[in-house]
Amino acid sequence: MSSEYENLIALDHQHIWHPYASQLPPPQLFPVASAKGVRLTLTNGQQLIDGMSSWWCAIHGYNHPVLNNAAKAQLDDMSHVMFGGLTHAPAVELAQKLATLTPAGLNKVFLADSGSVSVEVAIKMALQYWLSSGHTGKHKLLTVRGGYHGDTFAAMSVCDPVTGMHHLFSDVLNQQFFAPKPPAGFDRPCQDADIAEFETLISQHNNELAAVIIEPIVQGAGGMNFYSPDYLRRVSELCRKHNVLLIADEIATGFGRSGRLFACEHAGISPDILCLGKALTGGYLTLAATLCSDEVARGISEGEAGVFMHGPTFMGNPLACAIANASIDLLLSNDWQQQVNNISTQLEAGLSPARDFDNVADVRVLGAIGVIEMKEAVDMNTIPQQFVDAGVWIRPFGKMVYTMPPFITSDEDLSFLCKAMLKVVKAH
Repeated sequence: MSSEYENLIALDHQHIWHPYASQLPPPQLFPVASAKGVRLTLTNGQQLIDGMSSWWCAIHGYNHPVLNNAAKAQLDDMSHVMFGGLTHAPAVELAQKLATLTPAGLNKVFLADSGSVSVEVAIKMALQYWLSSGHTGKHKLLTVRGGYHGDTFAAMSVCDPVTGMHHLFSDVLNQQFFAPKPPAGFDRPCQDADIAEFETLISQHNNELAAVIIEPIVQGAGGMNFYSPDYLRRVSELCRKHNVLLIADEIATGFGRSGRLFACEHAGISPDILCLGKALTGGYLTLAATLCSDEVARGISEGEAGVFMHGPTFMGNPLACAIANASIDLLLSNDWQQQVNNISTQLEAGLSPARDFDNVADVRVLGAIGVIEMKEAVDMNTIPQQFVDAGVWIRPFGKMVYTMPPFITSDEDLSFLCKAMLKVVKAH
């Protein structure tokens, strides 16, 4: 092992706190020197096939010339300018693209910093909408168990109280309403019993509820649950019936990951508010967007404040917006649906043998998402090294050993990735 490799780890352990990591002891780390295509090169020279798309955002892989050129060109003009009282072409172009591509009716775009912030913005939009219309009692949220929406406080309040990773804060978070987790199964028709408790909650508490927030079709970090589009349609119908706004959190699913450009399309619904992030810039810079309907925007603007009460310093960052525009154009110019369908086929074939493993509870695939659910939680002290030794980068959580590879991943690399996952899972 190189001295640079060991030195980086030692200095990191002295000063850096990593996500969801302890300091006693600090986490096992693998220093990266560079990345290109679907490969990460460690500082010791080892190459790993990336099965995570850097937490699901690097859909075009790394060091893509189109995105690199977009960043370089924008740097020559300006990297940032405040968004209060000013505007610029990259932001205007991006907002127009998003309003055109997303489900119908989402015409107003608020550009924020990160996925968690986009959820905070969405929740604040819903609350201010009702406050502005005089419905001061509508300040609660309804969601489903099994969800995950981010690490900031309003977002934490609608994460699953157990699997959402934030139960330690339950006494200090706003108390929201939770319906049962949607039954697993993308192809499962929604029975009345599946949504009965959700219907009871929204019916009984609609005078308190500002919004329902839900991850469409794919519940991500809360448990990688794939559920029926029919269930989502029923949720949307109940929101309309009971005068409750619908917030769709597509931070993880947006831009093709589920097999549709946006997961809401599986159900043919349009939410009142939509959250986007992760793949928005192809993994280059942090950027998120919260879109809302004209009705929500007008309701807020006609209220007491007359303005929406939010304004991040780096809102509408020109550099991030320019890269996002290039990433969206690149996605649309590629046959992204064929790419995703091919990944789906390869993952289904490559991961299916794990169904016969004694330590595996389930294997499931949707779009460019492949999940091996273990019967017991994996040992995070040992399994990352096992994947690195196998030549891949996979970062499990809980019982979930999963992959969301870049859309450009070749059949050969997908086969290698699946074989590595099977090898490690079988031996774990």
